[in-house]
Amino acid sequence: MALRAELPEEGELVIGTVTSIRNFGAFVTLDEYAKKEAFIHLSEVAAGWVKYIRDHIREGQKIVARVLRVDPSKNQIDLSLKRINDHQRREKVQAWKNEQRAMRLVEQVATSLGKTAEETLDLIGPPLIERYASLFGAFEIASADPKRFQKENDKSAWATAFLKVARENIEPPQVTILGTLEISDRAPDGVDHVRAALAAAEAADKEAVEVQYVGAPRYRIRVQAPQYKQAEETLKRATEAAIKSIRAAGGDGSFARA
Repeated sequence: MALRAELPEEGELVIGTVTSIRNFGAFVTLDEYAKKEAFIHLSEVAAGWVKYIRDHIREGQKIVARVLRVDPSKNQIDLSLKRINDHQRREKVQAWKNEQRAMRLVEQVATSLGKTAEETLDLIGPPLIERYASLFGAFEIASADPKRFQKENDKSAWATAFLKVARENIEPPQVTILGTLEISDRAPDGVDHVRAALAAAEAADKEAVEVQYVGAPRYRIRVQAPQYKQAEETLKRATEAAIKSIRAAGGDGSFARA
């Protein structure tokens, strides 16, 4: 179920399968581009001199490569294995795995709609990729922020089925941010005031906010949320609630972002 049929762009990272190895290079089919064939010259297999190409790659191997040149008139694609670092390779592999998972989820959406997977992909793939950069990204947004997804796709007949599959299969990604509260009160019952202030912070969102003791008068405040903006807003509410509480009791408070 290929999603893209056009040629890749120069500089793009692609996933491919090595199909044939020669002394002068290797031929690869591109998994993301309808199995189009590409070529890796021996000089682009690894840094330094390559004596035996099979010491570096083998037939049937999945590889991540960078597109060097694309000649549409000849339908020719040249790749490089050596012009990628380990971090880029890991990110590309993870993105590929995510898209494979998204394809399987599309099949569930198709079943709900009474359509084939290919029909459903043709229907929902282009608008979702344009809006969310990838199919998996669309499933993540649908799971983490269903109201936003519904609003952005409210005129689409498939949106309800898509949301249901996303909620059942995707755990919303979480953003974690930290900060430090300094809360103090020298009054005889100051300890109670500090406890009340910290409780006020956690009450801002009991599921998202966690306060940890560091060493009086310092307390670490930890917030988890599906989106960075949401986490920041929750952190602001929590810290403001704590500082307001302690100051109302006659103490003092401040906050520093980690």
